[in-house]
Amino acid sequence: MSDLIEGYLGKTVEGRKSRLPAKLDFIQSFTGGFLGLFMWAHMLLVSSILISNDFMYKITKLLEGSFIFEGGNPLLVSIVGIVVFVIFIVHAALGMRKLPSNFKQYQVIKAHSKSMNHDDTKLWFIQAFTGFAMFFMGSVHLYIITTHSADIGPYESSDRVWSEYMWPLYILLLLAVEFHGTIGLYRLCVKWGWFDGENPKATRKTLKKIKWLLTVFFLVLGFASLAAYMKIGMENAKNGTVGQKYTPTASVIEYKITNKSVGGIA
Repeated sequence: MSDLIEGYLGKTVEGRKSRLPAKLDFIQSFTGGFLGLFMWAHMLLVSSILISNDFMYKITKLLEGSFIFEGGNPLLVSIVGIVVFVIFIVHAALGMRKLPSNFKQYQVIKAHSKSMNHDDTKLWFIQAFTGFAMFFMGSVHLYIITTHSADIGPYESSDRVWSEYMWPLYILLLLAVEFHGTIGLYRLCVKWGWFDGENPKATRKTLKKIKWLLTVFFLVLGFASLAAYMKIGMENAKNGTVGQKYTPTASVIEYKITNKSVGGIA
């Protein structure tokens, strides 16, 4: 009953203001900050394909715990995927509290934003829209990665992007993630007063510039990486090698040397 009263009135049965909204705000900020930083790290790891297929393969095996298990264990990637998925759902659920629940509320917020002409309010609208889109597209991506963790690699990932027609989804997801993530981290810094220093207004301007630089950087990096996976996927489709597991160059050379004929005897 006390929870019901607190939910309706925003106060406890003792008459004190509820601390629940503040606690939920903190959890939302924490999960959002974690996901934002995780996505930056994820983008850097995914972009390893721009260096070479072998480097991307090594990164994949490292994430599978190849330093612990011989050849790596994809189950580790699945476990990380499940944890991230749970945090993603929690963050999305808490974020929905701030969205307008009907068209009338949306009109009020839109009119308020237009009259103020406030840049940060406009950023909130972008973040709300991209967050809504990410709830669906991000869930698809996380489900696929979690259930097909053994199919991650230069060829495997490229085939999924091109031959399984995931590239349209990834284009939209990349745009949503980078705008939502960088705006979210910027708003966290402003909300909690991080890096304020002696002149918060000047700091906010600097943070906004950094935010846009990071957005451009990760978008360029993301589209370059996606183009690389699409190129490999197209080549596999053309050569009829779709579904083939990637074999690192060192292993291919070792195999050829081992099977090389010596003195005319194979």
